[in-house]
Amino acid sequence: MSAEQLDSDVPLDPAHAVNPHAPPTDDETVYYSGSPLLGGQPEKVIGFALLGTLFLVAPVIFRMVAGNWPPGWVAIALVAVGVILWFAPVILSKSIRYRITNYRVDFERGVISKSINTLELWHVEDLSFHQSLLARLIGIGTIRIISHDDTMPNLTMRGLPNARHLFEQLKQRVIAVKRQTGVLKVDTGT
Repeated sequence: MSAEQLDSDVPLDPAHAVNPHAPPTDDETVYYSGSPLLGGQPEKVIGFALLGTLFLVAPVIFRMVAGNWPPGWVAIALVAVGVILWFAPVILSKSIRYRITNYRVDFERGVISKSINTLELWHVEDLSFHQSLLARLIGIGTIRIISHDDTMPNLTMRGLPNARHLFEQLKQRVIAVKRQTGVLKVDTGT
């Protein structure tokens, strides 16, 4: 070999060149990426709204009971807590993020600090779908995944838009991934 051939970036024989960083043959497809919708837990939304309203009207109630307004800083603090409670469901909802693909489910949570867990679909043992009457009306649902994953054996994803379609996609992909990786389910009889 000449020095020119060794210094060249072009492989000597392109037909036999091996690229260790070749892209995988099956691309990852994202089925859903985003935060749950607020309607996924209406009891929390209503609870925070009622509690926030109570704090917002607390200065008025104090005036009616005590006959005078509470000190200014107390009234401001009560109103501030009430406003925070009103926005708490939105903050809590945005602190959770799901990324569901044809190979894995990433579950991210946290407002200031972040924590991400990944559940590979070949670990999935069972899937279930639930949709209450209210959830059906607003077009959301809950998918529960039971798996053999050590860090996340149970994952309940509430407030997913178009959840029924997503559930059907996940069912099919779990079967396909298990066939693709050669995973066999063995019933131990226990």
